[in-house]
Amino acid sequence: MSTADKTDAETEGSREQKSTVDNHMKKALHDDDEGGQEVGEGRNEPSSLGENVADSQVNTTTSLPVIPKENRKKTHPLVLDWAYGINQTLPVISLQDEDRLVILYICAHVAVMYDHTSNAQHLLQGHCSPITCLCASEDRRWLVTADMGRESLVIIWDTYTGIPVRTLFDCHPEGGVSALALSKDSKYLATVGAGAVQRVCIWDWTDESDSPQCQVDLSPKYGCQNQILFNPTDSTQLVSNSSTQVLFYNWERGHLEYSAPEITDKVGRRTFHHVTFLCAVVMYSALLLALTFCKYVPIQTFNMVLGSLSQSIFHYDGVQALTATSAGNIVLWDKQTESVSSQTIVRKAMKIVPLQTEAITVLTLTDSFIVTGDVNGQIKFYDGNLKIVNFYNEFSVDPIRSISFSKEKPSTSSLGYPKDCTLDAKPCVIRNVVLSTTCATVVHVNAQRHVPQTLLKEHPEPLEAVACHPKQPLVAMGSHSGTIKVWDYERKEVVCSRVFQPHKQIQCITYDPQGFYLAVGFASGALQIVDSCTLQSDGKECLQYSQDSITHLTFSQDSCYLAAADTGKSVTLLLRCKSGTQEIWKYQGRHHSHYKPIQDLLFGVDLDSNQPRLLSLGMDRRLVEYDLQNSGENELLILSSDQIEQSAVPTCMVWYPPLTPENFLLTASNLYKMKLFNATSKMCRKTVIGPSYGSPVKKMAILPASNDGDPNSRYMAYITQDEVGIQILPVDGNPHKSFAVMCHSTGVSTLAVSYDGRNIFTAGGQDCTVLSWELNLSSLEASAALGGKDMLPFYNLLEGGRDGQLFREMEEYFYYCQLQNQDLNTMETRLVSTRIPLADVPFLMRALGFYPTEQELEDMQNEVKFSRYAETRNYVTDIDLEEFIKLYINHRPASGISRQELCNAFQVLGRADEEGTYTIDRDELLELLQARGEHMTEEDLAECFTTLLDISAEGGSCTEPLLESLLPTKITMRTLSTDILGFSAATQELHQEHAQDL
Repeated sequence: MSTADKTDAETEGSREQKSTVDNHMKKALHDDDEGGQEVGEGRNEPSSLGENVADSQVNTTTSLPVIPKENRKKTHPLVLDWAYGINQTLPVISLQDEDRLVILYICAHVAVMYDHTSNAQHLLQGHCSPITCLCASEDRRWLVTADMGRESLVIIWDTYTGIPVRTLFDCHPEGGVSALALSKDSKYLATVGAGAVQRVCIWDWTDESDSPQCQVDLSPKYGCQNQILFNPTDSTQLVSNSSTQVLFYNWERGHLEYSAPEITDKVGRRTFHHVTFLCAVVMYSALLLALTFCKYVPIQTFNMVLGSLSQSIFHYDGVQALTATSAGNIVLWDKQTESVSSQTIVRKAMKIVPLQTEAITVLTLTDSFIVTGDVNGQIKFYDGNLKIVNFYNEFSVDPIRSISFSKEKPSTSSLGYPKDCTLDAKPCVIRNVVLSTTCATVVHVNAQRHVPQTLLKEHPEPLEAVACHPKQPLVAMGSHSGTIKVWDYERKEVVCSRVFQPHKQIQCITYDPQGFYLAVGFASGALQIVDSCTLQSDGKECLQYSQDSITHLTFSQDSCYLAAADTGKSVTLLLRCKSGTQEIWKYQGRHHSHYKPIQDLLFGVDLDSNQPRLLSLGMDRRLVEYDLQNSGENELLILSSDQIEQSAVPTCMVWYPPLTPENFLLTASNLYKMKLFNATSKMCRKTVIGPSYGSPVKKMAILPASNDGDPNSRYMAYITQDEVGIQILPVDGNPHKSFAVMCHSTGVSTLAVSYDGRNIFTAGGQDCTVLSWELNLSSLEASAALGGKDMLPFYNLLEGGRDGQLFREMEEYFYYCQLQNQDLNTMETRLVSTRIPLADVPFLMRALGFYPTEQELEDMQNEVKFSRYAETRNYVTDIDLEEFIKLYINHRPASGISRQELCNAFQVLGRADEEGTYTIDRDELLELLQARGEHMTEEDLAECFTTLLDISAEGGSCTEPLLESLLPTKITMRTLSTDILGFSAATQELHQEHAQDL
C-alpha cells in the first residue's frame, strides 16, 4: 500500500470515528448555565448520551496519564519509540501537576508529552506535516495542534488520555494554519490561515459541524498575523498581531469583524518635545527611570523607535490590551468608542511605556502578574500598573521563546517564596514556570525554592548526522551547531557531548567496527577522529585535506583505514599507524574519481585475500573500486571503474548478506529499481522493483543477524525522501515484503541501525530531530504472509490481475513461442512443454509493450542464465511462465512510459519552431540513432523502420531514399509517438496516469 493510500485510509477512519469521539468530548466539556462543573474536571456521572460515553476514557479520566516505558503494544512493523530534539520556534507548555513534572513540546510532526519525573515520553501522532502552531486550554486538558502541509489538519487532543477527540480537515486549504487560540472556557477555537489572504475562523469544536461559526478575510497589507488570543473575560473579543499591525476582533451571532487601529498618529511638535525631554530625563537619572516604570508615559505619537511588534495580550481586567515590541516598549490599547449599529468595541493606541532596553520576545499573564521575556534571557514580573515586582535573570543567556506556568495555583502560604523587589519586600508568590529559548533549551524554575532545572538542551540547528555504536546501546548525533551528543537509547540519558567550535557544521559521523573511534566530517572539509567514549582526540585536533564538505565516512572492517567522500567528487583515504606509543591517522592519498556527486562510499572484504576493499558510487553511474594494495604514500590508485546503469541514477549501495553462495553488492536507483551485482565481476545478476513509496530509496542498511532467531531470516532498513522502511530479504520484487512509514515530512537525511538490530534511527536534517523506531519483525512477516504466497503477489501487480487481459496475452504469447519452436506447420505429434528458450524472451517482452535496451536484455539473459550456476555449475537456458512473469514485472519501468520523458528528450535534442513546437531534423534523428547511446547499424535501422512503417510484411530492407520519402523532414513528438511508433493517445495517457500514481 502506498503512503498516499495509507494516509487516505487513516483519514477515512478518522472521519468515521469523529462522531463517536465528539460525543465523548462533549460529555467531558459539558458545562451548562445552571452551575455546571468547569471544563476539565472530568465528571463521571452518566448522562443522556449513554453508558458507553460514561465509560469512555475521555469521560472518566481526571488527570494526566502515567506514561509507561515498556510493554507497549506493537501492532506495526515500525513503532515510534522516542523523539530526540525539539522545534525551538514553537512554545513549550507546562502540564505539571502536584506529583509530576510534565511538559509538552513539538518535535517535527509529533507532539511530545515528556514526563521528566519518570523520564518517559507519550507521543501524539496524527499529522503528516510539521506542526506549525499549538495552544492549550487554561486547565491543560485540551491541546490543539495544526500544520501547514498538504491536506493540513487541526487536531484537538485530550492530554489526559492522549486521544485525538476532534479533527478539522482542510479548514484552511489555502495554506494551512499559522496561529491558534482557545477561549477561556475551551469551547471556542480561533484559527488563522497561512494563505496569501489570511482567513480568521471561529469554531465551536464541541459540535459536529464542519463549518466555522464565523469567519473573515484579512487584508494582506496588515502583514502575516502570526499570533491570536481570546479576551479572557469575553470570548467574543480577540486580538492578533503581525510584526507591524495589531488587529482587534469582535464576533457574535455568526458575524466576525475586525479593526486595524493606527499605531502612528502625528500631533504637534510640543508633544514630541515632551517625549524627547522625558526620554532624556530617563537616560540621566536612575530615580526617574524607576518612576517612569511605575507610571504610564502619556503620549499620543510613536515618533520614536518603536520596533517590530512581538506579542499582544489582553489585560487581566479585560478592557485594555498590551503589545510588546522589539525596542522594549509596551503599547497600551484602550477602549475608545462603541459603534451604535453593531456595538463593536473600538480600541486605540493610547500610550507607550518604555519598559526596558532589551527587546521583548514574550508577553503573557499569570494570576495578577504581567510577565515578559526578552532577548537576554530575563523574565520580569509586573503588576497591573506595569510596576516591576520580580525578575529572573540568572537562568539563561539565550533569548526567551516561550513562558508557561503550571496549572496548579501556588500555595496560599508565602513561606519559602523569595521577596519581591518592591520597597515592601513582600513574598513573591508565583506559580512554577517552564521557559524555552531560541537555542532549544527548556528550563523549569521552582518559584518557591528559586531553583532552575534544565529539562532539555537539544540541537538548535539542522541535524544531519547520526551513528550507532557497533557493540553498545549508544547513538551519536551531530548537527550544524557543531555539537555531538551521545545518548544511551535504552536508559534515554545523555552519556557525553562536545561542541566543536572551529569547524562548526557537522555533516556526517561514523563509528569504527570495533567501537573505539568516532569520525566526524564537517562542512568545511575538515575531518576529526575522536575517542568514542570521551569525544576527545589525542592527536591532531583537525585533519584538513579538502575545502569541500564531507558527505560520507566509512571505516574498514579491521579499523585500519578511514575513507571520506566530499562534494568535490573526491575520495580521501587515511591509514592508522603507530608513532611511538601513540596511534595516529596518516594521510594515504586522494583521488578525484567521479565527475558527478558521490552517492555512497563503503568498505568490504575480499573473500580470497581477506584484505579490505573500497568502493564508491556516483551520480555519473560509475562504480569505482580503489587499489588499496598498490597505493603508496600520497597516492590513491583506481583498480576498476564500471558503468552500472544506462539511464537510471544510482542512489546508494550496501553489501548483500550471505544468503547465497555468491557475494553480491546491492544497489538502488532513482527509477525504483534494486540490482544485485557480482562483487568480483561487477556483472548484474538480478533486477527487482524496489519499494515504491512516493520517492526512491536513498540509503540502505542491512540489519544484523538475530542471535536468537533464524540465521537465514535477514532484513534491510532503508529511507526514501521522507519515509523509513523495512524490507524482508532476499529481494524478489514482492511488495508485501516491504513496509514504510512517514518519518520526517521535510526530508530525512540519513539513518543508522542499532547493534542488535532492534532500533532504527532517522535524522531529519532541517527539523533538528532524530526519531527512534522500534522494530516488530513478526508483524512484518505476518503482513507479507497476508499478501499471498508463491506467485499471487506478482499476479496482483499485473493490470487486471490473473483474470486480466494482460495475463491472458502473456499466456497466449508464451504458448505461441512454444508452438513456433516446434515449427508451426508440422503435422507431427507435439511435445508439450512448460518452458521456452531464453532467446525468445526479448521478443515476448516487446510484444507486451516493454522495449528494453540491449544492455537490459543482456541483464535479463544473465539473470536467468546464471541463476543456478553457483549451486550446479550449469547454465539455465530456458524459462517457464511464472519465471517470465517475475522477470517482466521486475524489469519493466516502474512508472510506465511517461509523456514528459518524450517532451524532455525533444527539448534537449530538438529545436523550437515559430509556434514553440520542438522538432528534430530527419537526418539528425537517423544519425543520432546510429551514433549515440546503443549504436544501431544501418541494416538494423532499416529493418526497424521497415517493420514500423509496414513497408514489407516479411521485413525486407529499406533504402535510404525510401526512408526520406516516407519520413517528414521535421519530426515532432506526436509524429514519432503516434505515426512511427504507433502509440495511441489513450495508451500514453494510461502510462502517464500510472507514473503519477507512483
